[in-house]
Amino acid sequence: MSHKNNAMVPHLIKRCQPELGSSLILIGMPGSGKTTMGRIISRKTGLAWVDTDYLLESWWGMPLQAVRDRLGLDGFLKAEEELVESMNFFRTIISTGGSVVYSVRAMKRLEELGRIVYLKADLETIQQRLQNTSTRGLAIKPGQSMADVFLERRPLYKRYARLTIDTDLAGPEQNADKIIKWLER
Repeated sequence: MSHKNNAMVPHLIKRCQPELGSSLILIGMPGSGKTTMGRIISRKTGLAWVDTDYLLESWWGMPLQAVRDRLGLDGFLKAEEELVESMNFFRTIISTGGSVVYSVRAMKRLEELGRIVYLKADLETIQQRLQNTSTRGLAIKPGQSMADVFLERRPLYKRYARLTIDTDLAGPEQNADKIIKWLER
């Protein structure tokens, strides 16, 4: 092995060691771009990416809407909370379900895992992007509108965010670059 390769070994060993707080967590309303942004940042950085909605689907073996229907709202929120509390991801981009902010315990765990970025979008943008609200597995109380949910969650997202990115102002690639630059600081 050459001297140059030996010099890289400590760097590789350090990179492979679990480091609490090394992940990037994306929060925001459904349709704010958490999944899209997570994929892009993963591609640009080489970091792993997970989506908690996909993890719930995998755990339950059914689409998110079916999980929501089977468990009811309270059961769904509890399942989401338990999933997030059990996560041990390091140097990973984590796209969360929009309702994760309802759980103080889940948000405490996410704060331990890394830096939280709130992907903010206007209500009009969210409503345009969400064409499939009846099949998307949204955590909405009976009789609640998307506007009600938006107003209810917005202060929660702001409370936990270390960085807010307005996804209405720039495209996903540009927003991903902003987040990556922020992470590099």
